[in-house]
Amino acid sequence: MATSRLIGRLIESLRCLPGVGPKSAQRMAFHLLEHNRDGGRQLAEVLGLAMDKVGNCSECRTLSEETICSLCRNYRRDRSLLCVVETPADVQALEQSTGFQGLYFVLMGHLSPLDGIGPEALGLDLLESRLASGQVKELILATNPTVEGEATAHFVSEMARAHGVRPTRIAHGVPMGGELEYIDGGTLLHAFAGRQEI
Repeated sequence: MATSRLIGRLIESLRCLPGVGPKSAQRMAFHLLEHNRDGGRQLAEVLGLAMDKVGNCSECRTLSEETICSLCRNYRRDRSLLCVVETPADVQALEQSTGFQGLYFVLMGHLSPLDGIGPEALGLDLLESRLASGQVKELILATNPTVEGEATAHFVSEMARAHGVRPTRIAHGVPMGGELEYIDGGTLLHAFAGRQEI
């Protein structure tokens, strides 16, 4: 069956989402057109609003409708603790799971010289000015445990030390419910090296 040009554009547009291939995009498009046109209209409206109104917090760089996000505006949070993450999704995950009461700084990626992503692309000048302010006492590095994430954590930890701020790294190790025989060697190495007294 040949699809109309507009349906084809809808399918192609849905493919911009991560993990959505041609078949998934086609299923989504046909579902909206066949069964949920009101949902599709609402999605289009909210998507348009979000694209126009959501920007980055001027302090932590997370996604926000406001110039300064609600976390940075909350003066009950501990301003001496600053957690560095790669994405706004990481902030969400930590907020939902940890009870962390400090503030965040979102890099919006990681150092990757091969991809042309250097310190300036990650807003490290803004991070450095926060470290220089003297308010931050501990910088918690919560970048991903990838080669790029580790390189980024090392680079940022050196920056923190230069400003007299104590850098720490979140622990990496065996997940709850995990079995050692199924854990990769790098994770086991980190877990073994970071063992604690009980």
